[in-house]
Amino acid sequence: MTIAAVALAACMSAYAQNTAQDVAAEAAATLTEAEDVAVAAPKPRYWSESILTNINLGQTYLENWAAGGYNSVTLAANVDANANYAKGKMIWNNRLQLDYGFLYSQDKPIAQKNKDRIYFESKWGYETPIKHLSYSANLDFKTQFGDNFDYKTPSGYTTDEPTVQDWKDARVLKSGLLSPAYINLGLGLLWTPTPWLSVNVAPITGGLVIVNNELLRETYGMEPILADDGVTVTAYKGNRFELGAQVKVDAQWVINDNFSYTTQLVLFSNYLKNPQNIRVNWDNKVFWKLAKYFALTLSTNLIYDDTIKQKEVLDQNGVVVNKIQAVQFKEFLEFGFTYTIASKK
Repeated sequence: MTIAAVALAACMSAYAQNTAQDVAAEAAATLTEAEDVAVAAPKPRYWSESILTNINLGQTYLENWAAGGYNSVTLAANVDANANYAKGKMIWNNRLQLDYGFLYSQDKPIAQKNKDRIYFESKWGYETPIKHLSYSANLDFKTQFGDNFDYKTPSGYTTDEPTVQDWKDARVLKSGLLSPAYINLGLGLLWTPTPWLSVNVAPITGGLVIVNNELLRETYGMEPILADDGVTVTAYKGNRFELGAQVKVDAQWVINDNFSYTTQLVLFSNYLKNPQNIRVNWDNKVFWKLAKYFALTLSTNLIYDDTIKQKEVLDQNGVVVNKIQAVQFKEFLEFGFTYTIASKK
């Protein structure tokens, strides 16, 4: 009886020991799996996206102001959206800029558009064996949302003051949707010596200039269509193909989370016609975030294009006798609401 009891106790002890070992082994396996989960590398992100929005409002009010002037209100909005891809030796950067704004002044009883731009860029690059140098393809598209006018002072009106219709009748169309529009595709090399600077040189760049509105084709240098006599101009073509070289320089200085400066200079030479005349587009923007949702923005746009004849030459009687090329310049200083949406890093 005693021997049986001792044997039973030994069996129970062995069973308990085996059970404890099994539990310990399961616990160790669970801890190992947890450690594996904890140290697992995060899934790589190849895309980064951001959208910067601004809404700006300006207002001037004058009453009995001896120096003169007019009450005015301005309203403008812009969007700057980016979607960039980077994996291994390849990058693909995309940017869309939209600008639209109005000005209403007491001296003209009509809202005038003072900002209107659609600008899309897509840049692809693949690293070469040379440091900081990549093969590249660059596509850009530029136009605007709608018609833009130069409001001339009406004459010959019969009322005490010109009416809204008188102002509309006197205005001169300057540009419109796809009038003009510029599409360029360049193949070449991309040099990025620093994170804030890139230089794209595209010796093979195909361009298409579109002027959809027949009234604006002569202004934007479209090729004339001649009559049978070879002299009389009957109309102008709606598009022009260009083949040339393009250099695009982009730079961005981010001082801190609240202050930045960006600039882009684009130079283009058309091999097919007057290659010595360089087309210039230079854009600058200073962004200063003053508070969480408010910012001050200074932007400038400079254009020189020898194919565009928009500056009027007047005779002594004020009559337009000719139109010539000239440097185009635009500047905006704006304060307003800003909000940024960006993907998490």
